[in-house]
Amino acid sequence: MKIIKQHRSMLSLAIIAGLILSFSSCKKDTDPIPDAPVITNLEIGSGNNQTVTAGSDLHLEAQIVAEAGIKEIEIDIHGEGGIHYSINHKYTDGKYIAAKNIEFHEHIDIPRAGPAGSYHLHFIVTDRRGRSTEADADLSINHDH
Repeated sequence: MKIIKQHRSMLSLAIIAGLILSFSSCKKDTDPIPDAPVITNLEIGSGNNQTVTAGSDLHLEAQIVAEAGIKEIEIDIHGEGGIHYSINHKYTDGKYIAAKNIEFHEHIDIPRAGPAGSYHLHFIVTDRRGRSTEADADLSINHDH
């Protein structure tokens, strides 16, 4: 009789443990994965004219929402139509990093040495989970005469 009681006790414990594990493994994740960053109202150049004069600075402004927090903002400008010139600027520390909802406003120096012509601008925001969102636009770099 003792052996049967021991087996019943062990069987009861195994069933209880199994039920506990099954309920805990079915628990829903209460921490949803945030969406990728969102870039809105991108403004390029004075009055959003998408032009800049070499030797001056380029006005950039945008609204950024990154639920997971911003890890990096990258600005990449490269020539089009045979222009082999590029400008790259990254923000990896400072006021934008770890922010979740910000207004980006910076002025990037455009070297006088850059050739005039058509360029393409990439505005890339990467969040702390490694997801990136990109906004892009055309840009004209002019020279004073």
